Amino acid sequence: MAADHNTFANLIWQIADLLRGPYRPPQYERVMLPMTVLRRFDCVLAETKAKVVAAHEKHKGGRLSGDALDTTLNKVAGQRFHNHSPLNFGKLKGDPDNINKHLVSYIKGFSRNVQRIFEYFEFEAEIEKMHEANILYLVVSKFADVDLHPSNVPNERMGQIFENLIRRFNELANETAGDHFTPREVIRLMVNLLFIHDDKLLATAGTVRKLLDPACGTGGMLAEAQRYLREHNTEAKLYSYGQDYNKRAFATAASDMLMKEVSHNGGGDNVRFGDIFTEDQFPSETFDYFLSNPPFGVDWKKQQKEVQREHEQRGFDGRFGAGLPRVNDGALLFLQHMWSKREHVKPKEHKEGSRFAIVFSGSPLFTGGAGSGESEIRRWLLENDWLEAIVALPESMFYNTGIGTYVWVVTNRKEGRRKGKVQLLDARDVWTPGGSEDSKRSLGDKRRHMTSAQIDDVVRLYGQFEEGPHSKTFDNADFGYTRITIERPLRLRYQMTTDDKARFLDACPHLLDDVQAIDQLLGRETRVDWPATWDEIEALLKKRGSRWKATEQKLFRSVFTQRDAKAEPVSAGGRGSGFEADAELRDFENVPLTEDVEAYFEREVKPHVPDAWMDRSKDKVGYEINFNRHFYVFTLPRALAEIDADLKAAEDEVVRLLRAVTT
Repeated sequence: MAADHNTFANLIWQIADLLRGPYRPPQYERVMLPMTVLRRFDCVLAETKAKVVAAHEKHKGGRLSGDALDTTLNKVAGQRFHNHSPLNFGKLKGDPDNINKHLVSYIKGFSRNVQRIFEYFEFEAEIEKMHEANILYLVVSKFADVDLHPSNVPNERMGQIFENLIRRFNELANETAGDHFTPREVIRLMVNLLFIHDDKLLATAGTVRKLLDPACGTGGMLAEAQRYLREHNTEAKLYSYGQDYNKRAFATAASDMLMKEVSHNGGGDNVRFGDIFTEDQFPSETFDYFLSNPPFGVDWKKQQKEVQREHEQRGFDGRFGAGLPRVNDGALLFLQHMWSKREHVKPKEHKEGSRFAIVFSGSPLFTGGAGSGESEIRRWLLENDWLEAIVALPESMFYNTGIGTYVWVVTNRKEGRRKGKVQLLDARDVWTPGGSEDSKRSLGDKRRHMTSAQIDDVVRLYGQFEEGPHSKTFDNADFGYTRITIERPLRLRYQMTTDDKARFLDACPHLLDDVQAIDQLLGRETRVDWPATWDEIEALLKKRGSRWKATEQKLFRSVFTQRDAKAEPVSAGGRGSGFEADAELRDFENVPLTEDVEAYFEREVKPHVPDAWMDRSKDKVGYEINFNRHFYVFTLPRALAEIDADLKAAEDEVVRLLRAVTT
């Protein structure tokens, strides 16, 4: 019986112990990931190695060079890469004193695409470091004993080995493992949701589809999508593409994908390095499917100027036309980036449109009020009828965080029964204790997992598209609201005091005679009708032939009046033209789009504040998805007698323990 991926991961993990001393545990991955990749390549190429070396000797110095020579030797190797060095792991052991030079020479014997991967691993520096510490030969020798040939370790199992190792390395480093890969069962759920309606489409012989993960990490999602197709639709071809900005994660994914038929051009460059916000590596490509788990709460301040420029100058002709979220969470930028690469529905050209499955934290559901970037992006999705469903996952499902997570399914080809609708599916209670089906112990923050049967249950519930305690269906407009501005009149009382008079004249000494006249006319008593008071003042000033500037009038009011809820409302620009609003009493109400605003105001506001009115010129439309509100289940509080009994029992226990230690 073949060893499972845990066995191989443990073997490699044991080799990592050799690094102790020159390396701290958080630094182990600098060596172990590239060495694992290197050993895998060595095993994959073993059977054709002699033919490749002979072909290289034949063409060396001839007309073939560069890419042309690589292409020729790749064909001889039967892979998308080759190694024409006469060395392999077995021969590397033959010269311990010069193993550093031989290992570098061996890596330079690879085709250019593999050499580029090891440049991103920055591995030559680690080779020299291990050589100086006298551990390089031992590490290479130990790896030579690990058989990673595809007949012994199929591609899927190799991917699981990478996942296992990366998780362990990130636990040591206490870093965000979620930046690099997603738990396998979460990916399986997402893939099943992605392809749920497409069995017939994918079963058609000759079907070719393309998938993108713009935050691919080590390629786990791409690999899982490939596995699904192999198991369910052997006739279909799914070409997978990815991009990532983490060098080692990218190098690992690129290594894994090189050994699979995942790109339509056969060049093996389907996984590319770069920051998607500023270095889109697939600018002219479109895709049928998208899978992604962008880093939670990723800050995009460094890219802000460039992203803002694209948003302002290109609008919907660029990637970020719908809006810009706050700078400390770029999740919805990833979504817009992906959407810009969708396939449009063109039946005559056999273009069926695109489907997305993307993991977010709870923040993109509701962060940002009406008019904010986040709300405008949600509005854009919902008003265009592109959001199909959101599935709430259990907490503590991810390696680096215990927070709640959500799978968004987005598409421009909804089924007829789903048009104009959004399904919310609550799977927060669908979990089994333990980090995985293979391990009942926690793995970092991951204390829960979904079994295959539980995944099937969630997918079935999704497909049924029926109302129930864990599945609810809403119209798109149900998530929208109008934010109305509620105004109340400004009410001011007037009174002149000696101190206020001195304060005003300090600023406007040239108005002394006018102020004295006002003081004499109105006296020092409090007046609760400021509009009538000002009318008297204006009449006096006119009679005196005085004309005050607007700034002087404003200063007079601010010095000699105070807000008073019992005073008469202040008119806005003369009698009969309405009242001036009191900014301090201004309030807001969110009125569901499904309700009439006027009726809502008369029912919910007017009875409580009779003098209020709406300023409809300030209306804003917003969208949010409050999962908890829709799935809230009221639980009756415990009876007081029960609580009292528990408290009494606790008190008795405390007394008993105190007696035990004092007697």
